[in-house]
Amino acid sequence: MGSSATSSPAPVVIRISPMAHLAVVLLTLALLSVVFAGPVWFVALLVIPVLLSVAIARYRTVADRDTVTARTLLGSQTLRWEDIAGLRFGRKAWAQARRADGTEVSLPAVTFATLPVLTAASGGRVPNPYE
Repeated sequence: MGSSATSSPAPVVIRISPMAHLAVVLLTLALLSVVFAGPVWFVALLVIPVLLSVAIARYRTVADRDTVTARTLLGSQTLRWEDIAGLRFGRKAWAQARRADGTEVSLPAVTFATLPVLTAASGGRVPNPYE
């Protein structure tokens, strides 16, 4: 336990900013006005902010020297760095990891601004665009 824990650095966790919960609070306040003005079944609308808050807490990318794990609302997918041909930024807000076979995996919360963090975690396998 001692030698393997000291030889590999701790994984880097890239997640959605907790400040996003503030937007969920504002949405909840807006929905409350609809819930109080409408029929009783409108209370079901309050599930929306709960799901958004859970998504903010769950979505993340965890990277270390050997692997990168994309964690989503319902699961996670782990890829070895050797299996990733490159990263792509398209219309989506988050990076897409392109595998050697051409399929892509979304990397939650990884933006162009967080690439230096991913570069450090990957041991240089991801190029730093700022250098």
